[in-house]
Amino acid sequence: MADTQTFAWLLLLAALVGLGALLSYRVTHWIRVPAPALMLVAAAIAVAAMPAVDAPSSGTVGRIVTIALAFILFEGGMGIGVDRFRSASRTIGLVGVVGTFVTAVGVSAFLHVVVGLDWYAAALVATAIAPTDPAVVFSVLGQQEVEGRSGTVLEGESGANDPVGIALMISLLAAGGLSGGAMAHLLGQFALQMAVGLAIGLVGGVAVRRFVERVPLPDGGLEPIRTIACVLLLFAVATLLHGSGFLAVFVAGVLMGEVRTPYRGDLERVHAGLASLGEVIAFVVLGLTVHLSTLAQPEVWVPGCALAIVLGLVLRPVLVGPLLLGSGLSRNERWFVLLAGLKGAVPILLGLLLLDADVSDPQRLYGIVVVAVLVSVSVQGSLVPTMMRVFGIRTRPAEG
Repeated sequence: MADTQTFAWLLLLAALVGLGALLSYRVTHWIRVPAPALMLVAAAIAVAAMPAVDAPSSGTVGRIVTIALAFILFEGGMGIGVDRFRSASRTIGLVGVVGTFVTAVGVSAFLHVVVGLDWYAAALVATAIAPTDPAVVFSVLGQQEVEGRSGTVLEGESGANDPVGIALMISLLAAGGLSGGAMAHLLGQFALQMAVGLAIGLVGGVAVRRFVERVPLPDGGLEPIRTIACVLLLFAVATLLHGSGFLAVFVAGVLMGEVRTPYRGDLERVHAGLASLGEVIAFVVLGLTVHLSTLAQPEVWVPGCALAIVLGLVLRPVLVGPLLLGSGLSRNERWFVLLAGLKGAVPILLGLLLLDADVSDPQRLYGIVVVAVLVSVSVQGSLVPTMMRVFGIRTRPAEG
């Protein structure tokens, strides 16, 4: 009976937090704070208010968020499509791959020199905070999408730098340090993950597209189930071959963006819904791992706030800005892309991995990442509409 009561409390907590997370999208229109920030804080408050309910383990949270991110990246790739990606592929490659590396290096130096972290811990935190998340921007815009190539670059950068950041973090943790031998191992592991993930994404994306186009199903309602299974299949195969499953599903999604099927509208709606659900789940379950008492400590929130401000206003414009030269974007569009590079679920997921890393005070490091993300989401995110007006960035109604 006790187990039944505990399970009922868990269901009650999940339902209340889930409903609150969905309603946060409506609140966003009034206070202009992105919904993900409200979800994260609501989940953290719920855990603090109900201490009898244990938060899920970091391993369980990691698995849940991993699956959610796989569908988010696949849908993001589908939304871009081959034509849009091709038009900005050079820029996306530069800011998504090279930009992630230079951002990690710059943030590492800041954390080592200013905050006082040792180089390895600084590199881990910097790698965690490097990826961007345009879903936070889009949650502020509601049913609007950014017009022009700046929107494509924002979406494509996140689709590229999420797998890059995750692969780099996994390689850093496997290396266990920054010695010469460790760095050689890191680069080898990173190159393997990127190469295998890209190959599986290209081959798998073409195969899935042909499978959908040439093998009709008797019921249109089965079509989304087929693609869902294929996403999981590609992610699993790439991971088993020591590649990046995230890169594989993103590339496959780009290739699936041009699929020809009578049920294309159904596919797009289902995967858009899965991506939205994945975003809610990701931020809610990550919020369950956050301890508000830890975030309130000065040695956590002070460096976390400083990191968010310096990264958003100094390091990203200085380090990533040159990579946008020759992109075909106007000066205002370049500034919008640089200042709208907000943080989201992936940095917190990567920060969660620090809890099991061989570093001193991992809880503090995780707290710094969470604070930096919250500042980025709430402060930068709330300023997105203002930035769009200042830089003359236009929007259009979202499709579907």
